[in-house]
Amino acid sequence: QKELIDFLEKADIPAGCTLLGLSALSSFHPLNKGMLGMHGNLATNVKTNECDVLIAIGMRFDDRVTGNLKTYAKQAKVIHFDIDPSEIDKNVKTDFALIGNCKETLSAITKKLTENSHREWKESFRESEEKESVSVIHPELYPTEGFITMGEVVHAVSDATKNEAVLVTDVGQNQMIAARYFRFTKQRSMVTSGGLGTMGFGLPAAIGAAFGAPDRMICLFCGDGGLQMTIQELGAIMEAGISVKIILLNNNYLGMVRQWQELFFNERYSSTPMFNPDYVKIASAYGIKGRSVSLREELPFAINEMLSVSGSYLLEVKVVEKGMVYPMTPAGETVNKMFLHREKTKL
Repeated sequence: QKELIDFLEKADIPAGCTLLGLSALSSFHPLNKGMLGMHGNLATNVKTNECDVLIAIGMRFDDRVTGNLKTYAKQAKVIHFDIDPSEIDKNVKTDFALIGNCKETLSAITKKLTENSHREWKESFRESEEKESVSVIHPELYPTEGFITMGEVVHAVSDATKNEAVLVTDVGQNQMIAARYFRFTKQRSMVTSGGLGTMGFGLPAAIGAAFGAPDRMICLFCGDGGLQMTIQELGAIMEAGISVKIILLNNNYLGMVRQWQELFFNERYSSTPMFNPDYVKIASAYGIKGRSVSLREELPFAINEMLSVSGSYLLEVKVVEKGMVYPMTPAGETVNKMFLHREKTKL
């Protein structure tokens, strides 16, 4: 992390993070412009297709980040840092490649840089950031009526943990919302299935994180669909006596698949509605305390209770059933052509 920060600050280059790279840079660092990709931040995606130099550090240019490769960053010179030579030119043609451990290659390059300032370029991000804030972020995090949103739950838990917890996610809307709105102050704090997209990953991964970082708080965000795929691993938590804070964002749907069915398949909701058990009772059967909330005013108390309880805890939050994850770049579309609501209005 130090080598990355030294490089960015000396060159004065704004940065965007892939899903798996989110905690490599503090969420509060002024050069951190957010997440790249299909459900990433607007400014990082727009500026990818406007920059004159694109520096990729340890990323593989997967399709969720690039969108349509035929239109991805064609205006830019591409510099690719990676430890694996097979990643070079695999998806995106590289103009200059540096093979090796980034801790060493970044440090070597930083020594050769002259200090720079890109004030005007950084300020150009502001317009897109403000559009996204007004149209997407503020309504998701600070709703005044209706059901609880996934975003406000993630944001509230992140705040309550002082943004210091290890974030583990399952796969689906819960994953993208958590990635967008959980904030990080410590590195090595993001565990998610990434490109594999494995539903059911979250609970066993959180157990692994609890063993790997016993001194850290582990917060797992999962959906009702993914949790049911590996719910038996609550038994492993009981047997090992470890602490995992499980936040179940229950919308009674396979949410991400339902979102695609709504947007691209004329709302034909095939096999996506969920009929759910009493998750708090199931957790209790494994000796795990829990609570279910559906009202916004209940949420702060429930979160505080979860964090103050010694050991594992399951907090089920019944969120809006047909919530959406925006912005969104449709599959195969140009990375900067994102839309924010049902009518597919471009940001």
